[in-house]
Amino acid sequence: MFMHNKRLMHTVRVSQPNPKLASLIMEQFGGADGELAAAMRYFTQGLADLDPGRRDLLMDIATEELSHLEVVGTIVCMLNAGVKGEMAEGTEPAELLATITQGGESHTGALLFGGGVGLVNSAGVPWSASYVDSRTEPTADMRSNIAAEARAKIIYERLINITDDPDIKQSLGFLMTREIAHQKSFEKALYAMEANFPPGKLPGQPEFTDKYYNMSQGKGDMRGPWNEGAQWEFVEDREKQVAVDGGDGTASVKLPSKDQRIAKEAAKRTASRTDIDPTTGADLGAGPGAGKTKPVKAA
Repeated sequence: MFMHNKRLMHTVRVSQPNPKLASLIMEQFGGADGELAAAMRYFTQGLADLDPGRRDLLMDIATEELSHLEVVGTIVCMLNAGVKGEMAEGTEPAELLATITQGGESHTGALLFGGGVGLVNSAGVPWSASYVDSRTEPTADMRSNIAAEARAKIIYERLINITDDPDIKQSLGFLMTREIAHQKSFEKALYAMEANFPPGKLPGQPEFTDKYYNMSQGKGDMRGPWNEGAQWEFVEDREKQVAVDGGDGTASVKLPSKDQRIAKEAAKRTASRTDIDPTTGADLGAGPGAGKTKPVKAA
C-alpha cells in the first residue's frame, strides 16, 4: 500500500524557466539511469527477495526513488512553467517558437507534453522495462544496484555542471548525494552475505577460474593486479588460448540417422560451386568506384 505526502522530499526552487535544461533533466525521469528505472528495479527485487532484511531495504529505497522521481518531475515542470502557459494559450507565436526550438529536445516536452513530463529520456526516447535488470539473485542484483547508483550519480554530476541556477544545483546535489547513500547500503547488503562471490550457487570450473587470457596482444599490453600475482595464471601463448578444454576446437553434434540424412541433403542442395565465376548484378551494373568486376560481354 502506498500513501502520497503532498510535501516533496526536497524543496524545489527554480530561479527562472529554462526549457532546454528541462529537456536534459528528463534523463533522470525516464532515462535508463533515472529514478523511475531505479524504483522499478528495486521493487521487483524486493517483491521476490526471501530475506526480510534485504526486502525491507529494497522496498525503502524503491519508495524513496519514487519520491526522487517526483522531485525530478517537479523541477522539469517548473523549468517549463513559462512555455506551459504559452503552449496552452497560444500567445506570442514568434516568441513561443523561439523558446521551444532553442536546442536539445525542448520541443518534444513542449509539443507532446505541454511543458509537463513524459516517460521519456532527454532525447525523447520512451522509457523501457528493459532498463530493469533484476535477476532475483541477490548477489547479482546487489552488484547491479551498486553500479546503477554509481551511474546515476555521474549523470547528476553532469547535470549540475551544466546549470548555473543555485537552487537547481542544490536539488540535484541532494539527489546525487542520495545515490551515494544508496550505494553504501547496497554494498553493506552485499557483504552481509558472507558467501557472495561468485554469484549464484554453482562453483566455477577450477581449471579456468584463475586463468587470464591475454587475447588482445601488441603495443599497450599491461600487467597489474587484474592479471598478475598469485591469483592469476597469465596465458599469452596463442596455442594455449584455443581448445582450452583439451579437445580439437571443432563443433560437432550427434544426430539421429534420419536427421543426418536430411542435413546432408540440405548441405548438398545449398553447396557452393568453386568451379564457376557467375556474372552478378554488381558486374552488370558496374560503374566508377566499383573496383574489379567481371567483364560483361556485349549483347
